[in-house]
Amino acid sequence: MYSQIKSASVFGINAFIVEIETHLDNAVPSFNIVGLPDSAIKESRERVPAAIKNSNLEFPSKRITVNLAPADVRKEGSAFDLPIALGILSALEMIPEGALADTVVLGELSLEGKLRPIHGVLSIALESIKNGISKIILPEANADEAALVRTLKVIPVNSLFQVFQYLNGQETIEPKTVDVEALFDQNMKNYHLNLADVKGQENVKRALEVSAAGGHNMLMIGPPGSGKTMLAKRIPGILPPLSLEESLETTKIHSVSGLLPSNEALVTIRPFRSPHHTISDAALVGGGMNMIRPGEISLAHHGVLFLDELPEFARNVLEVLRQPLEDKRICISRTKMTIEYPANFMLVCSMNPCPCGNYGNPSKPCTCTPALIQRYLSKISGPLLDRIDLHVEVPSVKYQDLSSQRTGEPSEIVRERVLKARKLQAERFSKSPGIFKNADMGSKDIRKFCTLDTASQEILKMAMTKLNFSARGYDRIQKVARTIADLSCNENIKAEHISEAIQYRSLDRQYWNS
Repeated sequence: MYSQIKSASVFGINAFIVEIETHLDNAVPSFNIVGLPDSAIKESRERVPAAIKNSNLEFPSKRITVNLAPADVRKEGSAFDLPIALGILSALEMIPEGALADTVVLGELSLEGKLRPIHGVLSIALESIKNGISKIILPEANADEAALVRTLKVIPVNSLFQVFQYLNGQETIEPKTVDVEALFDQNMKNYHLNLADVKGQENVKRALEVSAAGGHNMLMIGPPGSGKTMLAKRIPGILPPLSLEESLETTKIHSVSGLLPSNEALVTIRPFRSPHHTISDAALVGGGMNMIRPGEISLAHHGVLFLDELPEFARNVLEVLRQPLEDKRICISRTKMTIEYPANFMLVCSMNPCPCGNYGNPSKPCTCTPALIQRYLSKISGPLLDRIDLHVEVPSVKYQDLSSQRTGEPSEIVRERVLKARKLQAERFSKSPGIFKNADMGSKDIRKFCTLDTASQEILKMAMTKLNFSARGYDRIQKVARTIADLSCNENIKAEHISEAIQYRSLDRQYWNS
């Protein structure tokens, strides 16, 4: 007695199809699962028999062998419970032959036969279509996520017995569908943090606009209570909306990490990740012993990674950011496997200028010694600082601004300008694969799209000579100037654009070279 059912497993943020072969033999009763299963799959030997019996179905007193093919690839997770149970029932000829043809089956079983949600459904749905599979049976809690793939017939189920009745034609289940456009509209309206809530800090708001328009990294330096965190949290509200392609890729990452909210099938707002400064380097970039999971930099993909109180992070944690900031992806290697995760994020950081927070503050005296200040600032290495495009000072807010009843410019208006700038960039890079915004440009693209006139060249030459910028700093100044020109709807970079870009680059000299 033999049966074969298709299921799937996740590797990184992608999936692969798994053939579940079940063989029943008239021998001493036993239940074996082979094909490199992890601990969660091995425990199916306890869940599946209980679920079948509690569903009032027959569990055979035979030797049961389940093979997960391909046998040389490790499988993870509890999504194989349902296909293993159906494989046993199919081998007993309790399910019609051909009922599960061209179908992927997923689901974790409780001991009473109910189905629980699983992780990585969107990746599996996309892989199913890629392999020519047209139908998927899975827990109802995951149905909306799978239905994002419109060409896939999604059958939502709640229990093993319901699946059994459906496959035997005793129950009809309508395929699940979702309105993707409605999901985008609904979730975007739920974002309530607005720049209008921030009093004063007009120069910092301008820097946020430049950063959002070009996707540039940003560092804010200022005393406690000046509004650095408040400003950072409002960045997603001025960023362009996710495209469907970006949304699907972001959703895949959150789904395999188990962080997709149960009531949301699609990530439609750009992620904003703000890890605590006690985070480890593995948690930041991704990793793990047996299962390599995405880290915070991948969870912030197509969004913002905010590091508050930057010098409080361990130096080795900050240093692992250097390569992902350049390559926009992270490759994690272990003895038995290598996984690559996307990591195209905006890095936004904030910090105090010294341990007491009052260095350079004209209103409050600094109580720190020069050696203490230097030790505090030295926690941030030069190479990491060099990869941050905009360095902005955030001064204390004046009483006149705090007490004023006048509201600032709302995020909606700033976002319109950002969208116009991004539209210009999309047209500019339409023939440049892999480049979507100014921050993505390489040296070749900078030479092509960041042509400077004589006045701009002289200003940049003087800045390079006096401030001793690196070659990376030279390129990043031109990228920021290109974004400032886009915000002004200018095709060419002018002297005022390059001057503003240099201003954003020169603040660190006040602190790190003082």
